[in-house]
Amino acid sequence: MKRVKEACICQTLHFMLKDDIEHELAVKLVNEEVAKYKESLDKTRTKYRITEETTQPDGSVIIRIKKQYNTSPVGAYLD
Repeated sequence: MKRVKEACICQTLHFMLKDDIEHELAVKLVNEEVAKYKESLDKTRTKYRITEETTQPDGSVIIRIKKQYNTSPVGAYLD
């Protein structure tokens, strides 16, 4: 029998601009979406560490994140 002792998931998320709206509004909406994403992680008590957050020249945002997989213990993954 096997059991998961520790687990994390590594993701690269690209929060992209919407094409059909004004650029400044699209950038504002992307920043709001990033904030809501972070809030949702905190609200659900998901353990995570953002290793990189980069705003692209067009205003979109790329986040590299390590986060808890389901409810598995994270061990040393987030150190």
